[in-house]
Amino acid sequence: MSNTAQDAVDTILGVSPGSPLDELRRRRPVTRENTQASYLALFEPDVLTAASLPERFAVAVFVAALHGNAEATAFYEQGFKAAGAGDSLHAAVLEAAESGVALGPYGEYREPGLQAESRPGLRWAAPAAVRGILGDRLSSALDHAHLLVFRPREASPAALGTLVAAGWSTTGIVTLSQLVAFLAYQLRVVSGLRILAAALPEPALTEIAANPADAQTVRIGS
Repeated sequence: MSNTAQDAVDTILGVSPGSPLDELRRRRPVTRENTQASYLALFEPDVLTAASLPERFAVAVFVAALHGNAEATAFYEQGFKAAGAGDSLHAAVLEAAESGVALGPYGEYREPGLQAESRPGLRWAAPAAVRGILGDRLSSALDHAHLLVFRPREASPAALGTLVAAGWSTTGIVTLSQLVAFLAYQLRVVSGLRILAAALPEPALTEIAANPADAQTVRIGS
């Protein structure tokens, strides 16, 4: 059954019901519903033992900021605050993202046939000033997210070992990696739709909703 409510992507873009961009999105209902289902699975899961809600939103804020997507960053910041993040933790995540901005992808290929395509770049780790606020567990999560965003070719058992040492379980590491992968996809969808919106005949964007939770209740089959 198709959904008529706004989803997370609509909220990030400020899509108005019935607008040209809304109508454009609804031409692909399965894609729209699966995208929202992935969002809900990661940010409204039934079980949070492997990764807490504040940890999930912290990673989302960090990744969205690294991508330079102000609308998505604001969207996930609201979720981060709603999940209980205090001002100091919020500011530390944004400071971490600011220090980690780079132009990627880059990194060193291990495969001999690809090594000519290796490119140097920032090897980022959460700065000591914010690491003390974030703690080792969340800091290692952001380190991992930065690696996957900019240097996925350098992912290795040793890199995963730092997450284990910081207290992440195998399930938690998988969840973190899924978060980063989903965000990479969602942010590209948002960027693509924004380009399309600029080409549509009527204004399709409005202000970001004051409370994104109101627009995060779309569920497949509901």
